[in-house]
Amino acid sequence: MKRNKIALSSLALLGAVGLMLAGCSGGDNGGSGSASGGDASAIIRTNGSEPQNPLIPTNTNEVGGGKILDSIFAGLVYYDADGAPVNDMAESIVTNDAQNLTVTLKKGQKFTDGTEVKADNFIKAWNWGAQLSNNQLNSYFFEDIVGFSYDADSELTGLQKVDDYTFTIALSKPAADFALRLGYSAFFPLPDSAFDDMAAFGENPIGNGPYKLASDGAWQHNVQIDLVKNDDYQGGRTVANGGLTVVFYASQDAAYADLLGGNVDVIDAIPPASQATFESDLGDRAVNQPAAVFQSFTIPERLAHFGGEEGKLRRQALSMAINRDEITKTIFQGTRTPASDFTSPVIDGWSDSLTGADVLQYDEAKAKELWAQADAISPWTGTFQIAYNADGGHQTWVDAVTNSIKNTLGIDASGAPYPTFKEARSAITDRSIQTAFRTGWQADYPGLYNFLGPLYATDASSNDGDYSNPEFDSLLSTGIAETEVDAQNADFQKAQEILLQDLPAIPLWYSNVTGGFADGVNNVKFGWNSVPLYYEITK
Repeated sequence: MKRNKIALSSLALLGAVGLMLAGCSGGDNGGSGSASGGDASAIIRTNGSEPQNPLIPTNTNEVGGGKILDSIFAGLVYYDADGAPVNDMAESIVTNDAQNLTVTLKKGQKFTDGTEVKADNFIKAWNWGAQLSNNQLNSYFFEDIVGFSYDADSELTGLQKVDDYTFTIALSKPAADFALRLGYSAFFPLPDSAFDDMAAFGENPIGNGPYKLASDGAWQHNVQIDLVKNDDYQGGRTVANGGLTVVFYASQDAAYADLLGGNVDVIDAIPPASQATFESDLGDRAVNQPAAVFQSFTIPERLAHFGGEEGKLRRQALSMAINRDEITKTIFQGTRTPASDFTSPVIDGWSDSLTGADVLQYDEAKAKELWAQADAISPWTGTFQIAYNADGGHQTWVDAVTNSIKNTLGIDASGAPYPTFKEARSAITDRSIQTAFRTGWQADYPGLYNFLGPLYATDASSNDGDYSNPEFDSLLSTGIAETEVDAQNADFQKAQEILLQDLPAIPLWYSNVTGGFADGVNNVKFGWNSVPLYYEITK
């Protein structure tokens, strides 16, 4: 399925008084032909990666854990295949004015321990996730709610319970896309039992989504996790199969071999070595479509030679030493597009004409000139390395990027592999990593701000390079307060022009989702964020 830009829905704008998110359903069926039928008890097998952390919604900001959380939990809304919000636990979300929302829940929705989903389950979960002492990776998502603090434990006083099925949200400043954010996993509710022992809960979570853990011990670390249909779920993601097994493959090559061998039903990543042949291998079972995925690598300022003006010059030189056109054509066979900004072409507001975007163009002479200017400040020593997880199919492109840098700048450059995604992310998160490292972003919700705020705002949850620029922060704040999408996007584009000067991450390319499904598997549809809609798949 081909898609054009996903426009920021007017449902997301908080400036329209009385606006309500109303539930809806529908959509066409994809796959290899059958639009219905199949074995309702069939278990769908798919690829994944070992989650970095226990499965706690406010502490999961990576795709391995994210695809599991999205399957076992249900928030106020979920996103359909095109990125539109659809009510899930919410009966309605009404925007009273630019900073106040009223949420009404559907009655009778239950967690898998049999307790009902009520207003307190959202209020307590969000407060726990926002507490400084709980050190949650996604605490940033609550910063716009009255009472949030980065400096001390505090209560989100902007969350007020009206009754068991109604609560209000007061924002400390206008946030025009706040309603659209509410499908992200940080905003999932938690059952009362979670607060007895959150660490234990994360190993065996009790959710309220379309799937649930098959049993105690269903999460076999570094092997797989087994989910089964949750018959008590009453939301819009009707499950057409009996369950989902997510296999934690050591490499994309192993997952693809299993797909060809009929040992896995659907995968959402094709290894680089098979990019040229997978569409002929799989025929109409191949998937190659635009997705809200951005790839980059990050060089923290704390690394030697990358602070201050010297660091800015070196980042610009490195960026211009990379031949993105050649790499996307030869390595990725056209399934990637060289980046011209920090977002994604499928999101409204994307631009290929930002001032300063020439720093993303290959220019050997300019790269050498900039590197020489940096050497005049402090001569370069050592080897430039880019760390990556070896289980994610990244070695080929990392080698290509570092070879391009080495050949252009005349320095030693190489990849620095970590065996697993979890190990790489842990080193990045605890700041023990001493090299540049692969970064990327698969959107949490279909808005331009989501590619900028969480990654580059001061103290943001996924700001792995600890970037901080007050002018950038100010433009983000101004933009998110706008109630008109065009005005928002204009500010976000200006903010990106600052990023193009500072390069807190070096943009590489936009990704298509490339995947496929096995013979006999039907109703396969990949969503706006590149993740299959597992609940629709049959076989």
